[in-house]
Amino acid sequence: MAIIVITIGIRFALLPFFIKQSKNSKESQGKMALIKPEMTAIQEKYKGKNSPEDRLSMQKELSALYQKHDFNPVKMVTGCLPMILQMPILIGFYYAIRRTPEIAEQSFLWFSLGETDILFVLVAVLIYYLQAKVSLIGLEQPQRKQMAFMAIISSIMIGIISLNVPAALPLYWAVSGLFVIVQTLIIKKTIHGT
Repeated sequence: MAIIVITIGIRFALLPFFIKQSKNSKESQGKMALIKPEMTAIQEKYKGKNSPEDRLSMQKELSALYQKHDFNPVKMVTGCLPMILQMPILIGFYYAIRRTPEIAEQSFLWFSLGETDILFVLVAVLIYYLQAKVSLIGLEQPQRKQMAFMAIISSIMIGIISLNVPAALPLYWAVSGLFVIVQTLIIKKTIHGT
């Protein structure tokens, strides 16, 4: 139960980052749609021109366009911050379970926290896949295709990692995934209106 409580606490602590990321994403998508025609025109202008001077000129024109519309492409990439913030927690869980016999010998529901449980690995993978599918709601078709592929790959990776770690980590991922599903649905409804 402590793992579940800690996981929910972590997710609530990270919630402001996700809300800010979602607002930034919505704002960036709106600006990107606005500048897309001009951006395409600049790219077409330099199509087939591969000299360093041409590339530099294209970058200058794109930078001027971004500045004109107050668009920051870096804002679109900041979505990894909440995942990076979770890494020390995952590593802490892993070593706490490995090095503390009291935790490793505990059971939750039908599985031992210190051993791999195939059924719970499947539960974690399914929840993680559903979480990825929910995050696709409201995305445009090209972006949805790319993200759908990533959803499959990340679910497979969670499964492979879960098969090689104690069941407490898939428990963390499953609870975290359920929280993120609810969080994503609420954010998409309130911020994005989808």
